[in-house]
Amino acid sequence: MNIVLRVMLLWTSWVYQLSGYTGGNLNEIANSCYDMAVIDLARDGSSDFFTASEIASVQSTDTDVLAYFEIGAIENYRPEWDDVPSDLLLGTLDGWPGEYYVAYWDERWWPIVQGRVDQAISAGFNGAYLDMIVTYEEIPANSAGTDRDDLAQKMVDLIARLSVYAKSIDPDFLVYPQNSPELYTYSGYLDAIDGIGMEEMYVRATNRPCTLSWCYENITNATAIHDAGKVVLSIDYATEQQYIDMAVTQSEAAGFIPFVSVRSLDVTPDNCPTNSVETIGLSASSNLWILAVVILLMCLGGLRWNQIS
Repeated sequence: MNIVLRVMLLWTSWVYQLSGYTGGNLNEIANSCYDMAVIDLARDGSSDFFTASEIASVQSTDTDVLAYFEIGAIENYRPEWDDVPSDLLLGTLDGWPGEYYVAYWDERWWPIVQGRVDQAISAGFNGAYLDMIVTYEEIPANSAGTDRDDLAQKMVDLIARLSVYAKSIDPDFLVYPQNSPELYTYSGYLDAIDGIGMEEMYVRATNRPCTLSWCYENITNATAIHDAGKVVLSIDYATEQQYIDMAVTQSEAAGFIPFVSVRSLDVTPDNCPTNSVETIGLSASSNLWILAVVILLMCLGGLRWNQIS
């Protein structure tokens, strides 16, 4: 099945786990109820990369797999750390010792990003889940000698460059940035992405309803991205059932695909929502749009109906 159709028609749940893989393998995720998983490129967060056979084993259970990595920062335990020129480091992240913002617009940063994409593709991941997009709004506005607006466009340009590069190798490779949904207004952003992951739209870490102004701004911008035909994944951090239910209910009502976990993202929760196609926002108009895409693909690529049944 074409990957775009697969995502639109089959994804109703996802899991986000960056460490704590039981036994150092992906069996727990493979045996879980989720349609898609976001995992780190490496089981140890460093150089012990997941192999193509491990990723294929998860995919054999009808679970797509996206590779998590950062494009706006780097941790000092990553294998590329020694390859990053010191003048590209722009200071540490508050609360995350050993993690540094980078001058992501500098051409010397691209080989690091390119290498991560290459690793994901060689291991057979279905796509990439890109973190630290927020770097553009957390570093000083004059970091590139310009202003915040220029920093935003430079981040979009990096996402777009990554997308073009990855899809030139694997046209079905999915690109999902995390957070900063306001970038959808910048040139090239929507064309470069297949969807977005959004943290803490409904429940902040941990068990705190999100009622701040930026919460509503994020929901508004994520909705615009969803309305543009992109998938929106929500991730909220809660351990109490009332807040888990709150996040799932509100996410589904918006047409997003919810996931709720602990902030450390080191477990595989058994809390798949029981949503159906209708509850993830596929309205009658959406279904007509999907049908049009199916027909177009049939005409262009000879896709047969029994491939999506």
